[in-house]
Amino acid sequence: MTEDLVRTGPLPEHAVRTALLELLATQGTVTSTEAATRLGLSSGLCSFHLRQLARYGLIEEAPATDGRARPWRLPATRPPSGEAEFGELARGLEDESHQRWLARRAEAPAEWQQDEAFSAVVYLTPEEMTAVGEAVRQVLARYRGREAAPAARPAGARPVAAVARLFPLLDR
Repeated sequence: MTEDLVRTGPLPEHAVRTALLELLATQGTVTSTEAATRLGLSSGLCSFHLRQLARYGLIEEAPATDGRARPWRLPATRPPSGEAEFGELARGLEDESHQRWLARRAEAPAEWQQDEAFSAVVYLTPEEMTAVGEAVRQVLARYRGREAAPAARPAGARPVAAVARLFPLLDR
């Protein structure tokens, strides 16, 4: 089902939704206000996208603690394939965001029209692949605090998608 949503389905892929799914994966539960603060977006925008993700079963409401706040979380019970489907959805959203960037790059200010895309084939053991993934996470972690603290962002900082995929190449 998720595969259909990613490729052709009724849920339009959107960078805000990718960010919300990632935030929920790391924080557990968030309200639209908390998400807006962490992502530097408006509460209304986050609320809309959270409701859309819930509409298609990708997230659910979490029990409220104060009666007013509406917290959201990843589904408490997912089928065994749920993790794979979530990963596929995230990759689809990343791919769609990248295609949008390529199509609209000329609209960005001149200093933002470049990107940093790279790839490499390296020979690793499973343990080394895990270590490389952890090293990338540690590098990116240096900048994560800026989501929740806009004052910590340097002048001119913008949200940037950072996507890394490590996977073994299988014989044909």
